[in-house]
Amino acid sequence: MRRSTSTTGGHILARNSPRRHLTRRLFQLYAGLALYGASSALLVRSGLGLEPWNVLHQGLSERTGLSMGVVLTAVGAAVLLLWIPLRQRPGLGTVSNVLMIGAAMDATLSALPEAHGAAVRLPLMAAGIVLNGAATGLYIAARFGPGPRDGLMTGLHRRTGVSVRVVRTAIEVSVVATGFVLGGTVGVGTLLYAVTIGPLAQLFLRVFAVSPTPDGGTVVAAGRPRGAILRP
Repeated sequence: MRRSTSTTGGHILARNSPRRHLTRRLFQLYAGLALYGASSALLVRSGLGLEPWNVLHQGLSERTGLSMGVVLTAVGAAVLLLWIPLRQRPGLGTVSNVLMIGAAMDATLSALPEAHGAAVRLPLMAAGIVLNGAATGLYIAARFGPGPRDGLMTGLHRRTGVSVRVVRTAIEVSVVATGFVLGGTVGVGTLLYAVTIGPLAQLFLRVFAVSPTPDGGTVVAAGRPRGAILRP
C-alpha cells in the first residue's frame, strides 16, 4: 500500500484506506470501553468514592446481591429503553457500551484484591480517575455513538430545551443521592472525579481524535490543538 505524509499548519496527514481508518476506530472503541470498566473497578477497590452512576450501581448491587458489572449492564439497558420516547438512535458504540463495560468491570474486580491503607487506596483512586479520562477520550473519539447515559442527557436536552449543564447536573445529583441511600460509596474520589473528569476527557479527546480530512486522509497528530476537536 502506498503511504505518503505531509505537514501543513502543524498537522501530519496520513493517507489511510477506509478499512484501516475503520480498524483504528473500532480498536479505540473497544479498548476505551474495556479501559473504562477497568478504571471504574480501580475506584471501587480504592473505597474512596465512585463516579456518580457507579454510586447508584454499587447501591443496587448491595441491595440485590448482583455483581456491579451485571447491575451496570442492566441499568444501561433500562436507560437505553428511555431513548425510545426521546427519539434517540443508538449506534454501535451505544450497544457496545451496554454490553462491555460491566463485563470489564467484573473481570477487573475479580482480579484485584481488596485494598488496605492509604498508601494503596490513594494511588488506586488517582489511577482510576486518570484512566477513566483516557477511556472516555478513546471511545468517544472513535465516533460510534454516545453511551446510553450520555444519550439520555442529550435527548432530554433536545426534548425539553433545558441546557445540557442543568440536565446533566440534575441526573447526576439524582443518581448519587439514590445510590448513597442504597449504600453506594460517596467520598473524596467522587468529588475529585467530578472536578477533574471534564479536563481529562477533553485532553484525551485531543490525543485520540480520529478526524477525516478534506482530501480523504486522517489527522494522526496535531500540534497544540485549540478548542474541542470532537463534535458528536
